[in-house]
Amino acid sequence: MQIARVRGTVTSTQKDPSLRGVKLLMLQLIDENGNLLPVYEVAADNSVGAGVDEWVLISRGSAARQVPGNEQRPLDAAVVAIIDTIYVEDRVIYSKKDQYR
Repeated sequence: MQIARVRGTVTSTQKDPSLRGVKLLMLQLIDENGNLLPVYEVAADNSVGAGVDEWVLISRGSAARQVPGNEQRPLDAAVVAIIDTIYVEDRVIYSKKDQYR
């Protein structure tokens, strides 16, 4: 799994029929220190309802297709959680409640 920040949405009028109704998000990956990486990825958000600027946890590869409803979809990444807090070695790397202060 990987941590990422939601940067925006992706809209596509022509797509595989199995992707109809699936929210696609543009994500920027984050390293273990909470720094934004210059790496972007599109992921499906089929169940958690993440929004712009939220930090999320994504599952990639075949694990992305283990999310209920995604088994037959051509996905490489799926948002599986919205992150509230990240602690590393007794240090807060990210806190959702502090993000909007």
